[in-house]
Amino acid sequence: KLHSLRRVVYVIPYTSIIEQTAEVFRAALATTDDILEHHATFDWDRGASPRGVAAADDEGRSGLNKLRRAAENWDAPIVVTTAVQFFESLFSNRTSRCRKLHNLAGAVIILDEAQTLPLPLLRPCMAAIDELCRNYGASIVLCTATQPALLKRDEFNGGFDIPEDRELAPHPRALYTALKRVTVETLAEPIADDVIADRYSEQPQMLCIVNSRAHARALFDAIAHMPGATHLSTLMCPRHRRAVIHSIRTRLAANEPVRLVATSLIEAGVDVDFPEVWRAAAGIDAIAQAAGRCNREGRLASGKVVVFSSAESKPPRALEAFWQAARPVIRAHEDILGLDAVKAYFQELYWQKGDDALDAKEIDGRTGILVAIRERADAHAFPFRSIAEVFHLIDEVMEPVIVPWRSNPDDLEATNLFRAIRAMDRPRATDLRRLQQYAVSIPGRARRAWLEKGVLRPVHPAVGDEMLCFEDLSYYRSPTGLDIHEFGSRSAESNIID
Repeated sequence: KLHSLRRVVYVIPYTSIIEQTAEVFRAALATTDDILEHHATFDWDRGASPRGVAAADDEGRSGLNKLRRAAENWDAPIVVTTAVQFFESLFSNRTSRCRKLHNLAGAVIILDEAQTLPLPLLRPCMAAIDELCRNYGASIVLCTATQPALLKRDEFNGGFDIPEDRELAPHPRALYTALKRVTVETLAEPIADDVIADRYSEQPQMLCIVNSRAHARALFDAIAHMPGATHLSTLMCPRHRRAVIHSIRTRLAANEPVRLVATSLIEAGVDVDFPEVWRAAAGIDAIAQAAGRCNREGRLASGKVVVFSSAESKPPRALEAFWQAARPVIRAHEDILGLDAVKAYFQELYWQKGDDALDAKEIDGRTGILVAIRERADAHAFPFRSIAEVFHLIDEVMEPVIVPWRSNPDDLEATNLFRAIRAMDRPRATDLRRLQQYAVSIPGRARRAWLEKGVLRPVHPAVGDEMLCFEDLSYYRSPTGLDIHEFGSRSAESNIID
């Protein structure tokens, strides 16, 4: 308001925390109508509604058309959206996605966890951010505990020209010293899961974060017999995860055993406080995020963070470059979470990848989105369609399925919602959106296999295969969520980070 800016667009890298972030804003600002959540679990902005879904006239103010218009236009004082929606809209050639772009002019755009921008698209993302700031009156905030070294003064080729006085949290070194709450130990040799399990037996409150859903499941199986053993991954639907996180917080507050195995989703702003945290091989930024779950409230003199390489589960290919960049920094710095170490890590990461790898998508036989734009600038013949086809922040094709999860045998919320939807000639869009809290994203081939075997069926005949659900919980395990190994998808699953 002080600078006459029009709205706040809060960009989050993880769909899993979009709801909780919007709730924080609603509570802080005492408003509900002024905050728009743009979810990506089911994409309502594809230009046409799922066939057979009730129209807006059937639903009044909550109609699908109103939901789509709000999502397409971002015409709200506060928009909470995902990095996928934000950046893919900027590089899209579709009318529905581009229709919101005028509302980015004169907006405050907060990029939360700015270090998570994907390396193959880093330079195009930076170019878009720079353009919004220079020529469209946007105010850009790069928000993270581990600022990536993307500035000219960081020796990043073509980096942002941002002077030091633009730092919103002044005196970073003093702040880091004041807020330091953990000591990091890095194990020299790879260790087996049974070693971690032995440590769990000694430490009743401990968190271990691993790099894939498959590894999380295997490690949890090794400790499932221990008091307080708990599992958390995106194989569990959002409503299930929220219930587990609430239980974790309650038990930690009561000083009861909580032996938690989780994927990196726990690092995405989940407010938990463990005295000891183990983190499987990852980048310094991920290690710092994991450390944020250790001694979070500062009740101990110092919490313990252990970084390890797994002898049984190699880092997914998507994480290999980050671990390779972290290793020399770990060897060279006593405090690997300090500002100098973080800067050195990102410099190493970008140096190892090289300039070409930071704009690596191929356009019409040539590497580089920015190269394609520059080459066609004089003629204004930009390859919009080709760019849109390759600009995807997430390469793994994941598709949602609906699980009728229940917190206990008497919990009929999902059952009643399914019955209500199936009793209608045309399901209401608001009811279909409510199904998001029961959605689990799985590899496309697992979804197709289950559909062919009749395990999945449409939530309503009118929407067909666009929205599929399980009839019961036969493939859903209470502690660990959906078991997708039934159809030989373990190989793909091992590469799914969270």
